[in-house]
Amino acid sequence: QVQLVESGGGLVQAGGSLRLSCAASGRTFSVKRMGWFRQAPGKEREFVAAIDWNTIGRYYKDSVRGRFTISRDNAKNTVYLQMNNLKAEDTAVYYCAAQGGGVYNEPTSYDYWGQGTQVTVSS
Repeated sequence: QVQLVESGGGLVQAGGSLRLSCAASGRTFSVKRMGWFRQAPGKEREFVAAIDWNTIGRYYKDSVRGRFTISRDNAKNTVYLQMNNLKAEDTAVYYCAAQGGGVYNEPTSYDYWGQGTQVTVSS
């Protein structure tokens, strides 16, 4: 089992920034990739960004590329999502997820999930 705990959400004005963190514990040696997803009210959960744990692979949703940056600290088993120039449409619950392999942007490919953290962007 892998446990994931997110932090860093909150309320910010449009154009502002937030940094989300996701700390992993447990059988982290089984993790090959970690991702961030988000879910707005009434909408399906969607892919935001992902990072390979031991290679340089990074992946982004088109609408966040250039504004969001995913990074990791292997020593701390932590993944970060730096979100800049936030927009009202970025408002959602953000979830951290971990997988041992599979498609990087499909929620069903991820084995472990955090509890989510709310991000609200006011316009």
